[in-house]
Amino acid sequence: MKVILFSIGGIDIRSYGVIVAFAILLAIGVAYYLSRGSEYQKHIPNLMTYVIFGAIIMARVWHVFFFQWNYYSSNLSEIFAIWNGGISIQGALVGGFIVAAIYTRIHRLSFWELADVLAPAIILGQAIGRVACFLNGDAFGSPTGSNFGIVYPPGTMAFDVYGSQPLWPAEVWEGQWDLIVFAILLILRTRTLPRGVLFLWYNILYAVGRFMLEFLRGDSLRYLLDWTAGQWTSVVVILVSIGLILYFSFQNKQKQQEILLQDK
Repeated sequence: MKVILFSIGGIDIRSYGVIVAFAILLAIGVAYYLSRGSEYQKHIPNLMTYVIFGAIIMARVWHVFFFQWNYYSSNLSEIFAIWNGGISIQGALVGGFIVAAIYTRIHRLSFWELADVLAPAIILGQAIGRVACFLNGDAFGSPTGSNFGIVYPPGTMAFDVYGSQPLWPAEVWEGQWDLIVFAILLILRTRTLPRGVLFLWYNILYAVGRFMLEFLRGDSLRYLLDWTAGQWTSVVVILVSIGLILYFSFQNKQKQQEILLQDK
């Protein structure tokens, strides 16, 4: 666990930024590979430029205003210091999806087909991104009350909050869950699913894991029902995704019935 990897000319190179950059590049590479043979592959490099920009902005906004406003309201100059860490993956996803929706509309592409292609790449990037959180000492868990857990070193946000107490490895377990979701999505890709359903399953699976692990988090404000912003976001995502799956499945069934009637 190392917040600063090394320094060059007085400039600190942080593990957080290095790992996040690697996660983004890996996700782009996987997306490009998974889109082979489709009209979407040629759009991946150009699209990702815009998506990254939108994702970073919304990720910071989400983190500052929904997760750490108590801190940033007293340290306004730190709001733009994104190089010190502190972005919300849920905010990044919202920002990325908005930009992708705009891009597909401009280029007359199917957002849902593209989303199905990108889903496994996105969750793999998220899994690697949680390594960055671990090295940076953020997205940390609450005290375990036992000898089990991660003890973060001085210089990390977790140490500043809890000191040398063992904390639940919330970010580590979330990264592992993301890898499981990645494997499930690769399996589901081999099945014939209505357009958009693979992407919606990604949303549901990730949100379920995130909701459960948020009970162990020690870095988030809690609201109604003692749930965090991450949990409330997850519940909304799950409900909306289930509704859309039912809608797309009904649409697909109707189309199949129309085809059968035409054949007769």
